[in-house]
Amino acid sequence: MDLGISGRTALVTGASRGIGLAIARNLAAEGVRVVGAARTVTPELEKVAAAAVSVDLSTRDGATSIVDEALAAVGGIDFLVNNVGAGDPDGLTLGGFLDVGHEQWQRMFDLNLFSAVWTTKAALPSILERKGAIVNISSINARTPSGSPVGYAEAKAALTLFGKRLSEELAPRGVRVNTVSPGVVASPLWTDPDGFGGRVAAAYGIGHDDLLAGLPGQFGIASGRLTEPEEVADLVAFLLSGRAASIHGADHVIDGGTLKTA
Repeated sequence: MDLGISGRTALVTGASRGIGLAIARNLAAEGVRVVGAARTVTPELEKVAAAAVSVDLSTRDGATSIVDEALAAVGGIDFLVNNVGAGDPDGLTLGGFLDVGHEQWQRMFDLNLFSAVWTTKAALPSILERKGAIVNISSINARTPSGSPVGYAEAKAALTLFGKRLSEELAPRGVRVNTVSPGVVASPLWTDPDGFGGRVAAAYGIGHDDLLAGLPGQFGIASGRLTEPEEVADLVAFLLSGRAASIHGADHVIDGGTLKTA
């Protein structure tokens, strides 16, 4: 399917690996000039991006600066994908509400909610001028918070509602805003033994490979497998394109059938 987005531009946050890298690769393959933003720029991102920028998007200054750099690199922003999220696994407490300090709540909301707020506000004048589109990457944890680090699901729930608010305001002005909510994805967040998945395995006293093998059953994934980053990227590319012209303010779940309610 020709998505008709060749020659457009996109800013993708959290683009160095996992879902973000898959989105950057997919858009670049469609002929989009991608500016990829991440705390650490990887060779894989540099290979596909028109510009790759190292930035801390959990700060307002970082979010504003990446938009300035994107505008300088590609001349304007048609598409914004607010993908950055989760957080540094080394800084996470996996306990309950009483185990978690204020700092974790602040980090979770800065990275998973306010990064999108700040980046969107800075990029919006260009997106409005070009009648572009925005996709926010949320999570099914916004609907089912059990099992996620304290603060993560709450921040993602706010991000999903932020997309709804933006859509109501911007749809009459020619800008579409949608949300994509993945379930458990086979990204480095889970597959890297030194990442969040490794921390969870250690907390349960099991091997990392055993953890990965048991995730579909533990989460009740109907498909019996984890979602691949490229599958999420395909959905994002479609939502950015004119093929999705009548899709506004929707939250698109891609979880292999994890959620059992409408």
